Amino acid sequence: MRENHPSSNSEDDHRSSLLDLARAEITESSSSKTRTCGGFPGPGSGSGSSESQVPFLDQVLENVLENVLHFLSSRRDRNAASLVCRCWYRVEALTRSELFIGNCYALSPARATARFTRVKSVTLKGKPRFADFDLMPPDWGAHFAPWASALAQAYPWLEKLHLKRMSITDRDLALVADSFAGFRELVLVCCENFGTRGLAAIAGKCRMLRVLELVESVVEAEDEDEVDWISCFPESQTNLESLVFDCVECPINFEALESLVARSPSLKKLRLNRFVSMAQLYRLLLRAPQLTHLGTGSFSANEAVAVGDQELDYAAAFQACRSLVCLSGFREIWPDYLPAIYPVCANLTSLNLSYANVDAEQLKSVIRHCHKLQIFWVLDSICDEGLQAVAATCKDLRELRVFPVDTREEIDGPVSEVGFEAISQGCRKLESILFFCQRMTNAAVVAMSKNCPDLVVFRLCIIGRYRPDPVTQEPMDEGFGAIVMNCKKLTRLAVSGLLTDHAFEYIGKYGKLVRTLSVAFNGDTDMGLKYVLEGCPNLQKLEVRDSPFGDVALRSGLHHYYNMRFLWMSSCKLMRQACQEVARALPRLVLEVINSEENAGGDDIEILYMYRSLDGPRDDAPGVVTILH
Repeated sequence: MRENHPSSNSEDDHRSSLLDLARAEITESSSSKTRTCGGFPGPGSGSGSSESQVPFLDQVLENVLENVLHFLSSRRDRNAASLVCRCWYRVEALTRSELFIGNCYALSPARATARFTRVKSVTLKGKPRFADFDLMPPDWGAHFAPWASALAQAYPWLEKLHLKRMSITDRDLALVADSFAGFRELVLVCCENFGTRGLAAIAGKCRMLRVLELVESVVEAEDEDEVDWISCFPESQTNLESLVFDCVECPINFEALESLVARSPSLKKLRLNRFVSMAQLYRLLLRAPQLTHLGTGSFSANEAVAVGDQELDYAAAFQACRSLVCLSGFREIWPDYLPAIYPVCANLTSLNLSYANVDAEQLKSVIRHCHKLQIFWVLDSICDEGLQAVAATCKDLRELRVFPVDTREEIDGPVSEVGFEAISQGCRKLESILFFCQRMTNAAVVAMSKNCPDLVVFRLCIIGRYRPDPVTQEPMDEGFGAIVMNCKKLTRLAVSGLLTDHAFEYIGKYGKLVRTLSVAFNGDTDMGLKYVLEGCPNLQKLEVRDSPFGDVALRSGLHHYYNMRFLWMSSCKLMRQACQEVARALPRLVLEVINSEENAGGDDIEILYMYRSLDGPRDDAPGVVTILH
């Protein structure tokens, strides 16, 4: 799935709050219990201090510490601070206003709200990423309801809520709208099961709302239940700064939307769905020339222009938006309208054409104006020629994503090592790349590693099973080996193509900072995964699908699983007995086995999802999920 805005790598850059919750338990039960903020001896220690003096000094130091920790924003730094001693643990919790939980089943809502009592912003994630590819049963879980109830009781002052891959109902959204008087920000990414009634509750009751973003979420739009949610916003001037609803698959009340935009002077980000035509976009641009981020909607003419009527001057409307730096949308694109965006291209730092099926010539007419571009998402319909144009123009490019139009294995794809190597030569500031293709060579990947040593994210997805270098017919070992050797900042890696254990040996030896590793349709023996689990001390998330790894590989990570957020293995060679052994050896891990109905009681494991939890197995697992004890 493609999010319609460039995502930050925060989930890879920082560990979740669960880490310090888990370590805090150790801190509480260790000898650090006897330590105080100042490290002063306790009463009766023979130091000569009075019993009243020590608590007073501790209180003074605690007050000072609280003022200092207010300035500490990094989750990783806060986690480290909470482990210093019991006093720091307590003060850090009191001063934390933003709570990040990377897995909604890693701890209970009660535990989270009991420790952190002054939270104003919550980020909560549910299903693992492979849910986006229909590899999980639709009723797997990740329900927001228990969290909504707990947050409503614990944090009536809550201002921000960011949810990802959660199951949310209209009732949950209504509870949010009723519970938080100062609620300002709601972001739902890849969420489902809610509809326009819930959105109407948020729009109508959250009078201080500044941000409402629906990104790649499934909004239920049954005709009988559909509500005109856009009309529910206050009729007075609003505080809206961001409104994103490009994933809503139902028409909206355009007159209400136009009125809303007109009375939202602070609106900077607006992303429209495909039911908004070019003529309607024109009217919105005239109302909001202050926009910095725009999602264009369909970028096509739904209304026919009458004979003799003058075509609207779309270029002039775009030109009036002098602050525009991020452009996306272009669903159902009419290429003839592309020249309309030329006036803003020179100022763009982000351009998302991942829904626009444009060819190389059409792209070149746009990209030649985009000298400041730093983030670019596009379909592979632009071919190698289009990538060469990007390389020649976008010297400041930091992130590139190339998505496939056709994912069939048997075809010759339109992009290859030619365009890939051109990018590496022309865009040497590149930090993140996601590249789908049907063929790739070791030489091109090695060139990328040398030309772009600042890469933090490298995801190369060679479509097809076990594909070697098409020129030498060798495995892709040397290419991926070069990436982990030469890109010293690498934290996220996705590998593909024909790989032997040698490639995984490279990863284990040189990928010391890798926190997320995705493996699909490749691998040789269990030794490959063993190299990774024993050699990558910072590994947090490991995703493996359709690979030959089995029980020996699984057992090799026993020493490290408590430090990981999760392990996903599907269509591998796992057996139930080995999974059961891991469950017994590591009782704080939750091992979920997901098998089809035909293989419900079989020894072969179709899907293993393993994650750490402070509160044990969940109680809402559907019948298709077996939790091993």
